[in-house]
Amino acid sequence: MSTVREHAGRASEEISREEIWMNILTRLDNRSPSVHSPSKPPQSVIRPSRAEAEQAVTTLIRWAGDDPDREGLLETPARVVRAYEEWFAGYGEDPDELLRRTFEEVAGYDEMVLLRDIRFISHCEHHMAPIVGRAHIGYLPRKRVVGISKLARIVEVYARRLQIQERITAEIANTLDRALQPRGVAVVVEGAHGCMTSRGVHQSKATMVTSRMLGAFRDRPETRQEFLSAIALHGAAASGNLFT
Repeated sequence: MSTVREHAGRASEEISREEIWMNILTRLDNRSPSVHSPSKPPQSVIRPSRAEAEQAVTTLIRWAGDDPDREGLLETPARVVRAYEEWFAGYGEDPDELLRRTFEEVAGYDEMVLLRDIRFISHCEHHMAPIVGRAHIGYLPRKRVVGISKLARIVEVYARRLQIQERITAEIANTLDRALQPRGVAVVVEGAHGCMTSRGVHQSKATMVTSRMLGAFRDRPETRQEFLSAIALHGAAASGNLFT
């Protein structure tokens, strides 16, 4: 009899964990309509020359307390500028252009399309520290679908800009909704923030979870549950490890 009670207790505990996690995501998502998420970066920014950018790095090296003229640092300003060109290449790309080509020959398929565990590295706009994470994207097609590689590219474009996690989550979802006009879009982003792990509060194991649910994923709990179960988020949250 005690074994039956133990099994029932564990089952009840797992259900309650899942319900709690779904409630957290729903509360997070209720804030998301207010997040401003233009697909294109500001056009009024005047970019400095490469020489000016390298000089800025040289100044930071001196400010940190080192000698930019010593052998190991002579090429560092140029290397940093080249790295920035790669890390922030998203400013030169238009995510809407990536989704212009879609496919309508889907044989009437209208169930969820899901791509999960899209790894990315971004940088927070407050400290320019790395954000290492992964995104999960789902949508319910109305008449057309997009190549799955484009879903990963959308994440990459927005990740390669100075970001906050709430905004990148909303930008991904809003862009898909605008381009595909599906019956629903769901995006969940998990991220470990360098501004918390390497400085400040030094929470090396802390991760942030944000979600953006549109259409059927917002209005129908069973559709949202199907998505969350498919990405196994409640299981990851219960184990305490979101990056296995």
